[in-house]
Amino acid sequence: MAKSKSKSKSKNTKERIAPLGDRVLVRPLSQEEGMKRPSGIIIPDTIDKERPQEGEVIAVGPGKYDDGKLVPLYVKKGDRVLFSKYGYDEVKIDGVEYFILKEENILAVLN
Repeated sequence: MAKSKSKSKSKNTKERIAPLGDRVLVRPLSQEEGMKRPSGIIIPDTIDKERPQEGEVIAVGPGKYDDGKLVPLYVKKGDRVLFSKYGYDEVKIDGVEYFILKEENILAVLN
């Protein structure tokens, strides 16, 4: 019996796309979301032009193998991260833009 199309549309993004290896699925933050820091400090727009990108981790891969052992990723779903400006691939899912990047392109986890 074939699966109905309505079930596939009801799945959330994490169920529809699963990063492989040490890759991470990130939703880039809008300028408004990225300008205000969790500490309440607002970053001026002039500084915002050339800084690395910011986003929220939506899904993570299982990790990468090192000498035959699986090494899990440091980042986890829900983390707010700062990542390299040119170190990602863009994908659109249901009209929403996401980035897929390797964990090594993540510069920091923001608290």
